Parts: sequence; C-alpha cells; structure tokens
Amino acid sequence: MTENLTIRIDDLESPQILALLQAHLEDMYATSPPESVHALDITKLKQPEIIFWSAWQQQQLLGCIALKLHDSQLAEIKSMRTTVAARRRGIASALLNHLLQHAAGLGVTRLCLETGSMAFFEPARALYLKFGFSECTPFADYQPDPNSVFMEKFLR
Repeated sequence: MTENLTIRIDDLESPQILALLQAHLEDMYATSPPESVHALDITKLKQPEIIFWSAWQQQQLLGCIALKLHDSQLAEIKSMRTTVAARRRGIASALLNHLLQHAAGLGVTRLCLETGSMAFFEPARALYLKFGFSECTPFADYQPDPNSVFMEKFLR
C-alpha cells in the first residue's frame, strides 16, 4: 500500500504535520509519566542536528520520522508516527527503511531509539525487532527508566 508514497524532508510548518505531532505528544503524555516522555516538540525538532521527514500520498500526510545525530557515528530515531488511516499499510516500514538508508549514507554506525515499555508501544517494538534492532542499555544522555525500552542496530 506504499505505491505513490513520497518521503521528503519536512519544514515542520504545515497544519497537517503540526496536528500529527501534537497528537503524538498527547499520546505520549497520556501513556507515560511526564518524566518518561522523551518525544520532542516542534522547537526541538527544528534543531540543526535533526533531519525530519514526512510521508505523503498526493496531499495526504501518512506519517513522519526523524533522525537525531548525536555525533558522527551515533544517531537516534525520533518522532516515528503514522496517522490512524496509514496504520498497517507499510508506511512505518517505508519510513524506517528511508531513515536507515539515509543514516548509513551519513556514516552512522550505531542507530538507537527509546520507546515505551507499556503495551501501547508493543507494535513499535515489534517493528524495530523486525528490522534487526535489539534491546540495549541507555545511550547518550538517557538514564535507566522502567517506562523505557532502549534499542540499537549497528549499521555497516
């Protein structure tokens, strides 16, 4: 179901992307204690160390994903989200494939992420496992948290 899918760098200005990211933040705060929410707001997503992509079919927004560069070899997946209409259509896999290719092209050797440990996040964890990620210890500035699962994948 990813025919005619366009994944592009996004300027984080369109009403559609702002609404999707607001829904993402609302879900994170509804599901996790505030101190365990690591989702980034628009201001933090606009930082120079972050590349943000959105996925579209014609004029319909289907999802987004971001890559945060910690250094020349370590990067982190942020703001992975699909719209309700896009779920189970392969959009998340297409976004993740796009990010993996881009990260490898930048020379990233270790790609990490933080996601929730609750049942709400099980589909995300299953997707990452399918793509070869495995659980790891906290990375970068993260601290151990029973509400978080940390995952990594080594890129060649």
